[in-house]
Amino acid sequence: MGFIDEHSLSWQSLLEALPDGTALLDARGVMMYVNSELSLLTGYSREELVGHNVQMLVPPQLRTLAARREYTRGPDSRMIWNDGDLKVLMKDGTQRLVDFALSPITLDGRRWAVGSIRDNSAQRTAEQARLEAEQHFRLAFEDNMAPMVFTDLQDFVITANDAFCQMIGRTREELIGFDSKPFTHPDDVGITEASHERFLHDEIRQIRYVKRYLHKDGRMIIAEVSKSPARDKLGNTVYFIISERDITEERTLTAKLSHQALHDPLTGLANRTLFDDRLSQTHSRIMRQGGYGALMLFDLDDFKGVNDTYGHIIGDQVLIQVARRLETVSRAADTLCRFGGDEFLYLAEGISGLEEAESIAERFLRALDAPFEISSLNLEQRASLGVVVWDISSIDITDVVRDADVALYEAKRLGKGRHFVYVPGMHHQVINRFSLVQQLRQAIPAGEVAMHFQPIVRLSTTEIVGFEALMRWRHPERGWVPPAVFIPLAEQSDLILELGRFALHHSITAASKWTNGGDALTEPYVTVNLSSRQFYDPGLLGLVREELATSGLPGDRLIIEITESIALEEVSGTMKLIEELTSLGIGVALDDFGTGYSSFSYLNLLNPMIIKIDQSFVRPSIESIHSDRLLETLVSLGHNLGMTLLAEGIETQAQLDRLRSLHCSLGQGYLFSPAVPYDEAVKMVGQTFNV
Repeated sequence: MGFIDEHSLSWQSLLEALPDGTALLDARGVMMYVNSELSLLTGYSREELVGHNVQMLVPPQLRTLAARREYTRGPDSRMIWNDGDLKVLMKDGTQRLVDFALSPITLDGRRWAVGSIRDNSAQRTAEQARLEAEQHFRLAFEDNMAPMVFTDLQDFVITANDAFCQMIGRTREELIGFDSKPFTHPDDVGITEASHERFLHDEIRQIRYVKRYLHKDGRMIIAEVSKSPARDKLGNTVYFIISERDITEERTLTAKLSHQALHDPLTGLANRTLFDDRLSQTHSRIMRQGGYGALMLFDLDDFKGVNDTYGHIIGDQVLIQVARRLETVSRAADTLCRFGGDEFLYLAEGISGLEEAESIAERFLRALDAPFEISSLNLEQRASLGVVVWDISSIDITDVVRDADVALYEAKRLGKGRHFVYVPGMHHQVINRFSLVQQLRQAIPAGEVAMHFQPIVRLSTTEIVGFEALMRWRHPERGWVPPAVFIPLAEQSDLILELGRFALHHSITAASKWTNGGDALTEPYVTVNLSSRQFYDPGLLGLVREELATSGLPGDRLIIEITESIALEEVSGTMKLIEELTSLGIGVALDDFGTGYSSFSYLNLLNPMIIKIDQSFVRPSIESIHSDRLLETLVSLGHNLGMTLLAEGIETQAQLDRLRSLHCSLGQGYLFSPAVPYDEAVKMVGQTFNV
C-alpha cells in the first residue's frame, strides 16, 4: 500500500468497485495496485501480483505482441483487445480467454495506466455456439442438396436455398416475396393453398404431398413436398419450413416399369396381365349395367413360314406392323392385346350385339389386306379370328378366352383368313378333336400309323408303273380313322410336319426295295403327297436329299405330289421349288387338277411332270355329254402341253374304256386295287391287272 499516498485512496475504492480484474500500471508495466477481482480471476494473491510486471499474466506466445511493445514506449491512448486470441496466464498454468482494456491516466503528474481484464469465456462459448448454429443452418439449409424454402404466414417465400432455385430454374430474387402459383402446374394450383389453410386452422402439424412445378425452361417437375411450422417459445407459428424432393425421374422410371409390366415389349400393346384386368372390369360393368361385350382372338395365318423363310427379325417387324394396323381400326374405349407369339386379343365393350361384333371382326381382317412393306419385301399376312359375344346372362367370364380359341380353331379349319363366332356346344366338339390330335401324336411311336400303297397302272397295258403312298391310322379303339379326319387336324399344328417326314421316310425306303427283276428303268416309282406346310418348309430339300442318299433310291423314282391349291399359294415360290426338285431328278405331280378356277393359266408356268385328273371328272355324280366333254378337254389340254395324264378313282370298266379312248396314259382306282400294306404291294411289283 506504500506505493501511493493517502490522497489516492479514492482510486483504490474506485478500482475495487470495478467488475473486471483491474491493475494500476506504471510506465514500465509494473502492477502497482490490483483489485480483488483480478486476484480472483488469476488465482494469485494481491501480494503475489503487486510489484511484478504485468507480463507475468501474459502467456509466453503473446508477450511479443505489438500492442505490448507500443505500451512500453509510453501508453497515451485507450486500447482494447477482444480479437478472441488474447489470453491470461493463470497461477495454475492454465490460460483463459479474456478481453483486455488499457487506459492511460495521469496522477500527481505521473503517467500511469489502468489495465482491465474481463473473463469472456462464457460469452465466447455462447458466440461459438451461435457460430456453430449458423454453420449448421448453412449446412442444413443453404448448402443442403435437398431443395428447401421458408415461407411466412401468408405463404410468401422468405428465402430459398440454391437447390430449390436450381430445381425450378429461378433465382432467389424471382422467388422472395411471392407465393408458388407462378411456377406451379395449372392443374396443381390449390394443393399448396389448401394445405396452408389447414395449418392456419391448426388442423395438422405436418403434411406431405406431391405437386408439379413448371421449370423456367418449360419442363414439368414432379416434387414431393414436406411442410412443417416453425414455432416460438409460446408455440405460435412464426414461419414454415418446406423441404422438397424432385421425384420426376423416379416417377418417370416408375411409369416406365409399370408400362413394361403391363405392356408387350415388342409391340407396345397391352399384355395378358393388363388384358385380364380390363376383361374383369368390362364383365363387372356388363353385370351392373347390361349390354354386350365381345372378345376376339386373332392368329396370323402361316406366320411360322415368315420366320422360317426371312428370319425372326423380319417376323418381329411383321408383328409390329400388324399391331399398328389393328390399332388404326380399334375403338378408343376398347383394349387390344398381344396374347403371345403371333396371337392378338381384342376386347370390345358396349357393343349392340352380334352383328356389330362381326362388323368389327371384318374390319380387322380387311385391315390386313394390303401387303406389308418390310426391308424391300412385300409380304402378304392374313389372320383368322375367333369371336365370342356375351351379355348379362353369361355369369362365368373365366372361359371366354378358351371359347374364343375354339372359334378361332373353327375359322382356321374352314379355310383361314376369316372369322368365326363361338356358339354353345362347340367346346365339346373341339375337345374331341383335340383329344384325337393328342392320340395321333402318340400313334406314330406306337406303330399305329403306317404307309399303304395304291398301284398306278399304265392304262393301255394295265401294268403297274408305280404306287401312290397313302397314310393310314388304325386307332386301337376307333379302328381305321379316315385320312380326311386326321390329316386336317394335323395341319393345324406342327404335327403335319412330323407326319410328312414319316411319309417320306417310309415311302422312299419301301420304293428302294421294290424290284421287278428286270430293267431298272421299269422298276416302279412312288408318289408322296405333301401338305402346304411341308412343301414350303425350308428343310424339305435337305430332308429329301438325305432320305435318297440313305436309301439309295434314284431321284427319278420319286414323285412329289401337291394339290393345285398348294401350287397356287405362291406361284413364284412353287416354280423355284419345282426347279430344285427337278434338278435332283424328282418329278412333280399336280393333284386334284381341274377343281381350281385358275389352274389352266398357270399350267405352263409350273410345268408338272404329271397331271392327276380329279375323280369328280372320271366318275361324275351325273353322267352327261357335258361332263364327258369336260373330261375330254382336260385330257386334250394335258396332251397339248406335253404332260402325262393320270386319272384318279377308276372303278368301272366303262370308265377305263373311255379313258383309253381319250389316250389317257395312267390311272388308279378300285378297279385295279385299293391301297394295300407294304407287304402286299411288294407282291404286286411286276404284275399286270387282268381288266
